[in-house]
Amino acid sequence: MTNDDTAGRLTTAPLGTGGPEVGVQGLGCMGMSFAYGPTDADEARATLERALELGVTLYDTADAYADGENERFLSPFFRAHRDEVVVATKFALAIPPGEPTRRIIRNDAPYIRQAVEASLKRLDLDVIDLYYMHRRDVNVPIEESVGVMAELVREGKVKQLGLSEVTGPELRAAQAVHPIAALQSEWSLFSRDIEAGVVPVARELGVTLVPYSPLGRGFLTGSFTDADQELTADDYRRTQPRFTGTNATANAALLDPIRTVAEAHGASVGQIALAWVQQQATIHDLPVVPIPGTRRRTRVEENTAATRIVLGEKDMAQLEPIAAQVAGARYADMTFTSAARETP
Repeated sequence: MTNDDTAGRLTTAPLGTGGPEVGVQGLGCMGMSFAYGPTDADEARATLERALELGVTLYDTADAYADGENERFLSPFFRAHRDEVVVATKFALAIPPGEPTRRIIRNDAPYIRQAVEASLKRLDLDVIDLYYMHRRDVNVPIEESVGVMAELVREGKVKQLGLSEVTGPELRAAQAVHPIAALQSEWSLFSRDIEAGVVPVARELGVTLVPYSPLGRGFLTGSFTDADQELTADDYRRTQPRFTGTNATANAALLDPIRTVAEAHGASVGQIALAWVQQQATIHDLPVVPIPGTRRRTRVEENTAATRIVLGEKDMAQLEPIAAQVAGARYADMTFTSAARETP
């Protein structure tokens, strides 16, 4: 890994075996145009630029975010900095005809080819750096889906392949078809189910872990404690069991040990939550590049600074029990997550 901390920039980590070096923290861009209520487009654009200045080079989007509008929003930034950024997008969540608010999972060959062409057009790029299968359709063999994705690499439409929310055995099966550079799954102080089966396989195969929602969709920053009471009606987090009702009350109390550690480090609660995720790279001996999402420059500055916080054994011991005490599932419907398919 390289180090340029004297300039306040991020260290780097490899994206898959033999892949490019990227900043050890990426940027989740979904909220800039989708899911988390109203946004300030000008501030979001300024946030993209500030992130790049700080050494963030992996930018994450998906065709499902605002039905492609997130890709369109990001396109000018990507084109302006094409040689400096690694563009990651995803396919698999399709809109059924006549049902604009619904999503179905599609991993079939015709859909993959349709999706990649549409993303390339919206992004206005010749090639996608990292192309993820967003969710797994268990009715389509993963070898078939990855086989089609591998064809996209050979055709020059995609550089590297990624998967999201797959199990350890599914990752192994995919890797047998084509090298997988990155595995994206939820990983945070509140969500640790991937540690038992997925992380060891990723380490063995040289796959980089890209944790999404490392800040628990903002809950781990303390910015809200009850989605129903504090967030706008169109905010996606109001549909997630952890953030409403008695679950939210119980989970808010779990921030107390994080606050204790934060005070000891002169850091924010969110920075400690991020530092914990970043430190999993050392604990599990594999590259870990979390992608916290934000729409504000001040927050991306705070988030990237968390990469320079080192938690001691006492800190980690205080944080260890949290995940087991979390009330509520991370989604109302967990069937499309790797956790639902992992064998005990």
